[in-house]
Amino acid sequence: MSEPDQNRPEARSGQNTKSWSQLVRELHELYSHWTAQTLSLRFDRERLWYEFLCAGFSAADLKRVVTYLQKEIRAERRNIGALKLSNLLQLDRFEEDLNISRVRLKPPAPHPNPTVQPALDPQIDDQQRDKILDELRIFRQHLRHNGSAS
Repeated sequence: MSEPDQNRPEARSGQNTKSWSQLVRELHELYSHWTAQTLSLRFDRERLWYEFLCAGFSAADLKRVVTYLQKEIRAERRNIGALKLSNLLQLDRFEEDLNISRVRLKPPAPHPNPTVQPALDPQIDDQQRDKILDELRIFRQHLRHNGSAS
């Protein structure tokens, strides 16, 4: 008995009992459900799904990319047309979107600890506080004086 052909989706997914046409129908139904679209499954679309499976993509990959694109569309970073089946199943773009959806951005590198400022002399702080309070008192008096003159 020969090894399973690794180019066939049944061999990769371990679903030897499902035919190509069953897998294609299931993917199309999932896509229709996740995007709330009703599209007939004609020959040209079947071929796109077949190529999708032959490229090694799965229903989990499809779900991840559709979810990612919906998030990007809501954030107005992508156009709604990205979810069109004919756009989504351009395999090079699908692979790029799949990879981008997996990217985890690293947090920015922590800044080195700033040099510790020497503690201010409490007497200077009190002097500055007293000066500010005096200026505030004078400013209030000035406002009161000018306010009554009008």
